[in-house]
Amino acid sequence: MLRLGQRHRLMIYSVTDFYEKIYMLTPVHIITSFSNCLDPVKIAADLIRCPSVTPEEGGAIDLLQSLLEPMEFICHRLHFEEYGTHKIENLYARKGNTAPHFCFAGHIDVVPVGDLSSWTVKPFDGIIAKDQLWGRGAADMKGAIGAFVAAVDRYLAYYGGKRGSISLLISGDEECQAINGTAKVINWMKNNGEIPDMCILGEPTNHTIMGDMIKIGRRGSFTGRLTLHGIQGHVAYPHLTSNPVHQLIRLFTPFINNNLDRGTVNFPPTTLSITTIDVGNVANNVIPAKAQATFNVRFNDSYSSESLNLMFRKFFDKQDMSYTLKTECSRESFLTEPGALSELISDSIFVITGRRPELSTTGGTSDASFIKRLCPVVEFGLVGQTMHKVDEHVSVADIYTLQDIYFTVLKCTLG
Repeated sequence: MLRLGQRHRLMIYSVTDFYEKIYMLTPVHIITSFSNCLDPVKIAADLIRCPSVTPEEGGAIDLLQSLLEPMEFICHRLHFEEYGTHKIENLYARKGNTAPHFCFAGHIDVVPVGDLSSWTVKPFDGIIAKDQLWGRGAADMKGAIGAFVAAVDRYLAYYGGKRGSISLLISGDEECQAINGTAKVINWMKNNGEIPDMCILGEPTNHTIMGDMIKIGRRGSFTGRLTLHGIQGHVAYPHLTSNPVHQLIRLFTPFINNNLDRGTVNFPPTTLSITTIDVGNVANNVIPAKAQATFNVRFNDSYSSESLNLMFRKFFDKQDMSYTLKTECSRESFLTEPGALSELISDSIFVITGRRPELSTTGGTSDASFIKRLCPVVEFGLVGQTMHKVDEHVSVADIYTLQDIYFTVLKCTLG
C-alpha cells in the first residue's frame, strides 16, 4: 500500500490488488459499462462545439456545470480580471467535504484555429470520423476533461462517493496570459480552505501512445524584452556611430551557442531562444538608433525568475552599452518528487495499458506550476501529436482508455 499527503497520511489501495480481486486483470481495456453513465467522447465533442478561444468561455463552463450539478457537485463560477488583461471565467466544483481530497484540473480555453481554409474539418464541429475525434481542443485538452468527468460519474455510480472528496479545477486562460485563471483560482481555494491532497492535471503528456509518459515537473518560462540604444549615422562612417544591431548579435551569441547549464537530476538544460528582433529601419544606408530583441528562457530548477533577472542585468551592466530591460515570468519551474502519487498513476496506467510510463519534465509550461503551491500534482492526459495543429484530433479509443485510468486512480485513492 502507498501513503501520500502532506496534511494527512492517506491510504491508497493497491492498484494491482484492486484489479486482481474485481476484474482478474482483464487484458488492456477494462471498461465498466453503465448504461446511465456519461460518455467521455460525447462530453469531449460537446466541449469542442463550445468555441472557447481564450478569453472566451464559449459555453464550455455552462456545459460542465450542467453535468456536475446532477452529481451533487457544488459549483463556483469564479471571474477574475486585472487592469490591462481579459476577464476570465473559471470553475471550481467539489463533491464531499472529507479527506482524502482528490482534484482533477484542466483548462477549457483553446488556441486560435489560424487559417480556417487549411482545415479539412470545421474546428468547432466536434465530429467523429476514422475512429478519431476532430476539432480544436480535442487533444489539448477537452478530451481529457471529458475523460475525467465521465470517470467521476462512473466512480460515483459504482461506489457512491462514500469516502473522501472529489473536486474539479477548470481554468479559462491557460493558453494565453495565465493571469486570471488557475493562478487566481488557487489563491481563492487557499483562502477558502479548499486544499486538495493530490491532483492530476489532464494535459496531453503522451508522446506517441497512451501510457508512454507522465509529467512530474516542468521548466519555467522567463521572457526578456531588451532595447539597446546606439548612435544613428551613415553606414559609410561607422566610426561615428554605435550600431545596436551588432551589439545584439554579440550579446546573444554565447547564449545561442551554448545552453545556460547542463541540466539537473530531473530536468533538461536551461535554454535561451531569441523570438524576435525589431529595428524598424527601412533605409539600407542608415545605422539605426536602437534595436529591440525579445528572448525566452525555459529554465530548470537551477534558476528562479528572480535569479535569472539578476543574472541578465548583471551581465548587461558589464557591457559597454546603454540598454533597458523589461522582464516577466509566466510560470516558475516545479517538480513533484517521484513517489506515491506518480507510482499510483504509473500503476494505474500499467493495469490498463500494460505500459510503464516515463517520468518526464520535458515540454512547455503548464498550470501545474500553480497547483504545486497547494498539493502534489502530476500531469497525465492524451497523446499530444496534434495539439495546436490544423486538424487537431485524438483517438476515440484513447479517450476511453484515459477514462479507465482515471477511474482506476479514483478507486484506488478513495476506495
